Amino acid sequence: MNYIEIAQQTLKIESETLLKASGSIDADFEKVVKLILSCKGKLIITGVGKSGLIGAKMAATFASTGTPSFFLHPTEALHGDLGMIGRDDVVIAISYSGESEELSLILPHIKRFNTPLIGMTRDRNSTLGRYSDLVIDIVVEREACPLDIAPTSSTTLTLALGDALAVCLMRARDFKKDDFASFHPGGSLGKKLFVKVSNLMQIKDIPIVKDDVKVKDAIVEMTKGRLGTVLVVDDNDKLKALVSDGDIRRAIIKDDFSLDANVLEYATKDPTVCDDEEMLASEALVLIEDKKIQLLVVVDKDKKVKGVLHLHTLVEKGIS
Repeated sequence: MNYIEIAQQTLKIESETLLKASGSIDADFEKVVKLILSCKGKLIITGVGKSGLIGAKMAATFASTGTPSFFLHPTEALHGDLGMIGRDDVVIAISYSGESEELSLILPHIKRFNTPLIGMTRDRNSTLGRYSDLVIDIVVEREACPLDIAPTSSTTLTLALGDALAVCLMRARDFKKDDFASFHPGGSLGKKLFVKVSNLMQIKDIPIVKDDVKVKDAIVEMTKGRLGTVLVVDDNDKLKALVSDGDIRRAIIKDDFSLDANVLEYATKDPTVCDDEEMLASEALVLIEDKKIQLLVVVDKDKKVKGVLHLHTLVEKGIS
């Protein structure tokens, strides 16, 4: 049995399903977007089984991208949670067949509140289709399942259409990176979108020497600083250069190397700097990796040193 071929065929079937669906987006989809945009309450997603799992993911995506949303299980709704649906809300109900028993039981109660209902189903004439004010078709030619039974292509399409809705809403609301960050303060996303250079840079005990010192004095200061680098400034305390332990190692192999030489002789002049301490730490990491450096010097508009940000600090703090 060739599992690689089976996997490839599965992906091919599902990708063809998405490609075909992309050409079938119609005016009803636009009406759905406008209905959700006009919603003064919450966007509530409901569904059973695998449709419910997809719905839960959709609700999470909507909620994290500026559309207040939550998932409501139909069974829980029948036992008291219908009260969570308000008159200003909009409901998206998901059922591929449109005939899921638990879902069908709550549809009359949703309509009793005059709550707008969006159905995601393959059959507009199904129970769900008839109750819905608007329908998003999730018709597929076949499931990727070899028995054409297990929801595979259909759940993939439903999930993708949910993402398409979320992206449309984000664009309509001009949802920006800062907005996204406010919904993701924790974890790796929060670190990537919230943590700034100013939060991580070292501002004390920075190894700095004047530009008239000897190499041996710069090495002593570098050792004290434990950053593998010493910064070189002029008489006005403006950054002029830096010397890394790598610079020293490369200099030592030269025949004319001298510990009594001026530090600038072996320094990296005009080093890469950051003059915006409000820069995201993730962006600083990109700069560090792009320039292939270990230490990023943070300066003010006059090129005076405000702090340093080491690659190891970014790694330790989980910035990626």
